[in-house]
Amino acid sequence: MRTIATYTLGCKVNQYDTEAMLERFEQAGYRAVPFQQAADVYLINTCTVTGTGDQKSLKTIRRVAREHPDCAIVVCGCLAQRMADSILEMDNVRLVVGVQRRGEVVALLEGALEAGSRVNAVAPLKNAGFENLAVSRHEGKTRATMKIQEGCDRWCSYCVIPSVRGPVRSMPLADVAAEAARLGGAGYAEIVVTGIHLASYGRGTGDTLLDAVRAVHDAPGVRRVRLGSLEPVTVTEDFARQAAALPGLMRQFHLSLQSGSAGVLKRMRRRYTPDEYRHAVALLRQYMPDCAVTTDVIAGFPGETEAEFEESMAFIEDIRLARIHVFPYSRRSGTVADAMDGQLSEGVKRARARKLIELGNRLERRFVSELIGTTQQVLFEQSVGEGMSEGYTGQYVRLRARAEPGQIAPAVIESAVDTLALGTVIEN
Repeated sequence: MRTIATYTLGCKVNQYDTEAMLERFEQAGYRAVPFQQAADVYLINTCTVTGTGDQKSLKTIRRVAREHPDCAIVVCGCLAQRMADSILEMDNVRLVVGVQRRGEVVALLEGALEAGSRVNAVAPLKNAGFENLAVSRHEGKTRATMKIQEGCDRWCSYCVIPSVRGPVRSMPLADVAAEAARLGGAGYAEIVVTGIHLASYGRGTGDTLLDAVRAVHDAPGVRRVRLGSLEPVTVTEDFARQAAALPGLMRQFHLSLQSGSAGVLKRMRRRYTPDEYRHAVALLRQYMPDCAVTTDVIAGFPGETEAEFEESMAFIEDIRLARIHVFPYSRRSGTVADAMDGQLSEGVKRARARKLIELGNRLERRFVSELIGTTQQVLFEQSVGEGMSEGYTGQYVRLRARAEPGQIAPAVIESAVDTLALGTVIEN
C-alpha cells in the first residue's frame, strides 16, 4: 500500500485544505503516516503571508527531498500559487497545485508519475468558483474546522493574500448545512467556521454570515460553534444581538486589529478606525458580557513612530483584549507597503513585537484570573494523566480538571497557573 505524509504551514484554512486532500488520498488507497516517517508521497501545504512563511515552506520542501530522495512531493497552498514555476524545479517536486484543483490532487499526481513528468496544475484565479472539498473527518481531534469562504478583495497595503487566494466566493448555504451535519454525525461536537475573509461570506448570494452560522449551529450532533477571524465592521448591533441568541455559539470573537493607531491603520488601508473597533468590542460585551475578544497585531509597520506604537499599546490595554497574536511586519514584494518610506529595522520590529507579546501575556493572565469563581462549559480534548484532562471553555481558555476526553461538562474555575485555568467538573 502506498503511503502519504502531510505538512501544513499557516492558517486554519490551510489545515482544512490539507485534511481534505489527505482524505482523497486515503479514499484512493493511500495510507497516512506521520510526516517524520518515510513515505511514498509528501504533501506540503505552503504559506506566504510573511517572509518567514516563505522560508519555512521552501526549507521543508528541500529537507524532504534531501532525506527521502525516492519520494514524490506535492506542493500546494499560497506560496505554490505565487511561485509555481520555481517550486516545480526543486528536487522531487512532481506536482504543484496552488489554491484550486485540490479535489483533483490524486489524479493529477498519478498522471504525472505515470508520464514521468512534473506538472504545474496552478489554475488562474479570475472568475474562480468555490471549491467544495467536503471534509468528513478530522483525525484525532474533538473539534473540526469547516471552511465556508474563500478569497479576499480587501487589498490591505501589506498583504499578498488577495493575489494568491483570488476573489471572494462562498460555500452554498445548503452545502454548509450538509457538511455540518456530516461532521456532527461523525461525532464532532464543536465546529470552527473559517474562511480567508469570513466576513465576506455570502456576498452576491443573498445569504449572510449569520445564516451560515445558524446552519452549522442547528445541524444534528453539533453542540458548539466557534468563529474564525472577523473584521470589526462585521459587528453591528444586529449581529451582536443575533449572535447572543445562539446558545451554542462560543463567546470568543477574534476581531482583527493590526494596530491601535489611527494613522497606522490608514496607511495599512484597513477599513475601520480605533473608535470603530472599540464600538464593536462594546457591542459584543453589551450582549455577551462574558465574551473574550482576541486579535492580531502587526509590530513595526513602515513609518510607525514611537508615539504611534505607544498609542497602539495603550489602546490594546485600555480595551482589555483577552489574547493577542503578534507578528513583526514582513515586507512582501508587490504590495503597497513594500514601497513605503520609513521601513523600520529588524531590531526595532523585534523589540516592539516583544513588548506587544509581554502585554498580551499580561492581558491573557488577567482575563483568565477574572474567570476564577465562574462556571464554564468545557470541551475536554486530551488526557494529561492521572485522570486529568484539558480542554477549552467557550472563551477559548484552556482548563484542566478531572474529566474524560471528549466530554462536555460544566466546570468551576478555582485557580489559574499562568494562563492555564484549574477547576472541578460539576457532576450532574
